[in-house]
Amino acid sequence: MTPATSGPGAPHPTRLFWGPALLEYDFGPHHPMHPSRLELTHRLVQEFGLDRRANVTVEAPEVAPDDVLRLVHPQHYLDSVRAVGADPSLEIPECGLGTEDTPAFPRVHEASARLVGGTYQGAAALLAGDAVRAVNFGGGMHHAHAERASGFCIYNDCAVGIQHLLEQGVRRVAYVDVDGHHGDGTQSIFYDDPRVLTISLHETGLALFPGTGFANETGRGASEGYAVNVAMPATADDAMWLRAFDAVVPPLLRQFAPEVLVSQHGCDSHFADPLTHLRVSVDAQRQTAVALSGLADELCEGRWIATGGGGYNCHDVVPRSWTHLVAIAAGHPVDVGAAVPQPWRDHVREHYGAEAPRVMGDEVDLWWRSWEVGFDPNDETDRTIMATRKEVFPQWGLDPWFD
Repeated sequence: MTPATSGPGAPHPTRLFWGPALLEYDFGPHHPMHPSRLELTHRLVQEFGLDRRANVTVEAPEVAPDDVLRLVHPQHYLDSVRAVGADPSLEIPECGLGTEDTPAFPRVHEASARLVGGTYQGAAALLAGDAVRAVNFGGGMHHAHAERASGFCIYNDCAVGIQHLLEQGVRRVAYVDVDGHHGDGTQSIFYDDPRVLTISLHETGLALFPGTGFANETGRGASEGYAVNVAMPATADDAMWLRAFDAVVPPLLRQFAPEVLVSQHGCDSHFADPLTHLRVSVDAQRQTAVALSGLADELCEGRWIATGGGGYNCHDVVPRSWTHLVAIAAGHPVDVGAAVPQPWRDHVREHYGAEAPRVMGDEVDLWWRSWEVGFDPNDETDRTIMATRKEVFPQWGLDPWFD
């Protein structure tokens, strides 16, 4: 790979993938994944001038062609997606298409393939040395399996981007998923590929879709220990979430030594999100992005592809969380105490009839205990962390007393 051109801590050459056509990924006015969340994120990014920074290039995502999609998805599945796009009344339940969960709409193939295009183009930019960071907040479709749509996700852009990196000679890619839901599709696609380490931090599948992502899901064959799952208690808050992240993600990434970091930043872990039970703040979501940025600098010469994902509080949480993500990836972080620009707040009121937040954080006291402080067997979070570490850490030469 082409080495990074800017030093640690300096703003990296960054590609931001955005175009109005991303709003065509639209399941209808009453579906939780409403495209307004993308429009408002882009508008807030603009209000902070992040798209005009000298190191940031905005690039429109293109519809990924079939040969790119076939890096992960077989042709018969692409044909099925096209079929429901031509006739949205068609149901193909074995492919998860035309269902209540993931309904069809006209030109669904093109809209879905465009989300893939952003992440694929980001991977291509990193490979060419044209960028060190890439952000596609329209991507992160982590529930899509190779041959099945699921959880509002039709094509898995993260998996396509990762597979392209591998086919172009990258030896190790780490995928970190901090969506409130388990990153089941991406995990399944790389479940037996030891070139990819997948880590998912999410609400336990005992309480939330898709009902998977337990500590004992660890990979298959030569990939045993390369799938890592932290199934958090259903009402985990900032301190619990960040303690678990810190106890699992950094030590494994350091041991794996990835050449590229790919992350999924679904912000449905937020306490105001309607589809999960978690109680995480925008401040804590921002903190995971800060941590991943630092790990990318430490381990990957800065190379990091960040995507969006879930997030269904469309007018409040999603735009703030993903604006922080863009700002951190580009090396121009926005403080959680910064005022939300008034023109953006006016736009939210005028176009969506909602009252927007006044500041970029949730005005919380952000803190957590390091795992090094010690393990409390009576604490539900610590038992969760210990279950994950017990399953995978010995295979990485970590926590060897579990052998």
